[in-house]
Amino acid sequence: MYDLLVVGAGPYGLSIASHAATAGLDVCVLGRPMASWRDHMPRGMFLKSEPRASNLSDPEGRWRLDVFCAFRGLTARHAVPLPLEVFTEYGLWFARNAVPAVDERTVTRLTPGADGFEAVTEDGETLAARTVALAVGVLPFTEIPAALRHLPPALVSHSSHHAGLERFRDQDVTVVGAGQAALETAALLADQGTRVRVLARADRLCWNDEPPPWQQPWWRSVRSPHSGLGPGWRNWFYAERPGLYRRLPERTRTRIAADALGPAGAWWVRERVERGVEVLLGHEVVTAREVPGGLQLETATRRGGAQVLRTGHVIAATGFRATRDRLRLLSPELRALLATGVDGAPQVGPEFESSYPGLFLAGLVTAAGFGPAMRFVYGATFTAGTLVRGVRRRLRTGPADWRIPAGRRGEDTPLEAPLP
Repeated sequence: MYDLLVVGAGPYGLSIASHAATAGLDVCVLGRPMASWRDHMPRGMFLKSEPRASNLSDPEGRWRLDVFCAFRGLTARHAVPLPLEVFTEYGLWFARNAVPAVDERTVTRLTPGADGFEAVTEDGETLAARTVALAVGVLPFTEIPAALRHLPPALVSHSSHHAGLERFRDQDVTVVGAGQAALETAALLADQGTRVRVLARADRLCWNDEPPPWQQPWWRSVRSPHSGLGPGWRNWFYAERPGLYRRLPERTRTRIAADALGPAGAWWVRERVERGVEVLLGHEVVTAREVPGGLQLETATRRGGAQVLRTGHVIAATGFRATRDRLRLLSPELRALLATGVDGAPQVGPEFESSYPGLFLAGLVTAAGFGPAMRFVYGATFTAGTLVRGVRRRLRTGPADWRIPAGRRGEDTPLEAPLP
């Protein structure tokens, strides 16, 4: 029986596993490393977050992104967007060096067990663990507008469903949304010659400014400090003080987590959108039906008008909604035991433990509790250290046979990882 089973091998899962192994826990990581980034993001994309805000976390800070880039002969520079492919390779490098061997099988069901939990893998094997860290990323939580949900995947897909966009090269595509995923997807489609439009409820598109220089006068730093989520004191609070954020009233936390930092496009994609993408603002899809050659959309405008358009395919870049009911890998009885907040997401305590003892949550699903940083890679550092402390506390307070045997690695003995 493992001390900790980490379900998911993205930035949060790998970071948690690194901290857990260094702390001396018998940990097993299940999932394909960096699967979302490898299989669900189109080639040609760039990372929106700054390189310094895109590190996976190990306790010693040894396996940083800038170290990987130096090893590869690359430079991770401030205000220069990092290609998705480079970040993905970095995550795989981190997995090889900072984490125990990853079991790439998928967990299909997680249930309570006699002494903790039982996880069933895709090939039917059952693994037992005293505690579990659920780090499943964003894919279980894809959100598609209600008017489009009845249509088949051949006509409607989510932006996270695509590792490539080549099949749309000679088609007409409508992208629904106004955030970075929508705008960069539309830009990539336009770059390859696809006829593409963006359809958004907003009256205007918002664009992030290029970050200010890293070195700046002290008075400017005082007025608008750098942070892992961008410049400004508000972003600094979200990025650097998630523990304090959790002390805000629940409704305030939930509102900020849903509305802060978006939707907006990065400065470096703006010219490509304005040059090659038709943009329909103030429109919302109210009905959609299949027609020969694609589908027909009827949209309502903010001024009360309506418009009908035909398109070959709709890509819904409409984000994610992390609610308890979408955690389908949890058995119904376990899922029903999780207390939820006003937004339907499972509630977590100060160390990321859910209301079910021993089940810890990480990533987007904890944004209402710890703030917008949990929507980004930057939140992995705070999460990993805090969550593993919670796991160790749970193991100490569990039955006597849960206690970590003497002689295992402790917190002061680092995991011996091979050099790159």
